[in-house]
Amino acid sequence: MSDAKLDRLSALLEGLAPVVTLSLSTQTRLQGAPRPENDSALQLYFLTCGRAELEVEGTSQIVESPALVAVHAAQSFVLHQFTDSHPHRLIDAHVQLTGPVATLFLGEFVQPRLVSLADDEPALRLAVAMIESELNAPRCGQPALLNRAGDILFIGLLRYLVAHPVAKGGGLFNGLADPRIARALVAMHQRPAFGWNLELLAEEAGMSRTAFATKFHETMRRPPGKYLSAIRLAMAQRAVDLGQGLKEAARLAGYENSSALSRALAKARLLSALN
Repeated sequence: MSDAKLDRLSALLEGLAPVVTLSLSTQTRLQGAPRPENDSALQLYFLTCGRAELEVEGTSQIVESPALVAVHAAQSFVLHQFTDSHPHRLIDAHVQLTGPVATLFLGEFVQPRLVSLADDEPALRLAVAMIESELNAPRCGQPALLNRAGDILFIGLLRYLVAHPVAKGGGLFNGLADPRIARALVAMHQRPAFGWNLELLAEEAGMSRTAFATKFHETMRRPPGKYLSAIRLAMAQRAVDLGQGLKEAARLAGYENSSALSRALAKARLLSALN
């Protein structure tokens, strides 16, 4: 597979199933709301003019417009907009992640991400300009337009994060930014129930088994098997939550049988309780 044809995001988007709700805020102080419904949501704020201050866990930083702030919606934070001679326009995008890999994805936002819109992904600039124009001067078909613009906005953000991964620490965006590791990740995202093993994933990456296992662990902060298991468990849990039953959930997620899935779910609950 050539890098030009490597679609890093389509399967990930299916697993996230984002639902984007947009609004225009003129508040000078916005505060995080650590409610249960926000556990699977990402909050995006687009500062189109002026400046703001973001406070998280006792630390603060200045945000200069045009900029985007991406923060886990369940995290406690305060975003202050400073008063100046310009009207304050803050586009508020609540991204509810309804798919099975939401938890894995949101693990990449332990710390908020700040993105300067002065020089960024073209799709991101286009979506922000379109949304701001529509929210300031509504016209016929606004709900449909905003729904599509919200999707474009989220895809633009993902493209930016893949192109600009965090320099240290590794994680999903670092993995997708590496062409070899990305091939293996895309394969797992596209067919999580397939019988992947280390040899097959190494072939997808075009690497030896040893080199792939080492590089994957360094980049993703976990071995390939554990990453795949996390995806499968999330898929299965999602299916169970939707009332599909253990047997069907096990089939969809690639478990040997419902008993194997039941044991995996029980182990996950125990580890969650201990943490």
